[in-house]
Amino acid sequence: MTDKTLSLSSIFSELSKLDEDTFPPVDDWNPPLCENVSMKIDRQGKWYFMNSPIGRQRMVNLFSRVLRFDKEGYFLVTPVEKIKIEVEDKPFVIVDFEVTKKNKEQVISFKTNTEEVFEVNKNHPLRIETNKDDNEPSPYVLVRKNLEGLLTRNVFYRLVDISEEVGGVHGIFSSGSFYHLQ
Repeated sequence: MTDKTLSLSSIFSELSKLDEDTFPPVDDWNPPLCENVSMKIDRQGKWYFMNSPIGRQRMVNLFSRVLRFDKEGYFLVTPVEKIKIEVEDKPFVIVDFEVTKKNKEQVISFKTNTEEVFEVNKNHPLRIETNKDDNEPSPYVLVRKNLEGLLTRNVFYRLVDISEEVGGVHGIFSSGSFYHLQ
């Protein structure tokens, strides 16, 4: 596929061939880079193609399944093309959570803006980065491999509401581990 014929629908068409219930092996694919395409994910998790918002949630969800983060940055990777994506902060936004009990332990499950659900645990740890200029916290969680999500302010404050103080530090328990919120 050449850059001249590349369009949002052609990318979607290529990705629609993939199984929607599994994550494709994007790390195994090494297609050529399409350089005349502009894609972006803003801090609120909104996706853009050629500076226009992508309005179809199903399309965004499908695109999110073929994201890859390399030392050169973020890419949307298909078997036939690779597109660089500008990401303002993190590619995912955590929009909700649920607290359940599993084997008498509290488990917190996060939901992303792309409808992925996962448990906060050792494979999906929560971390807080504090801006040195304004002391504002930015809470992140590992969604998969090396792709993180930013917790919305609402989700973060709801976590603070259910937090516990352990050794002078506020945090939450999930899947047997304690995660600091400060």
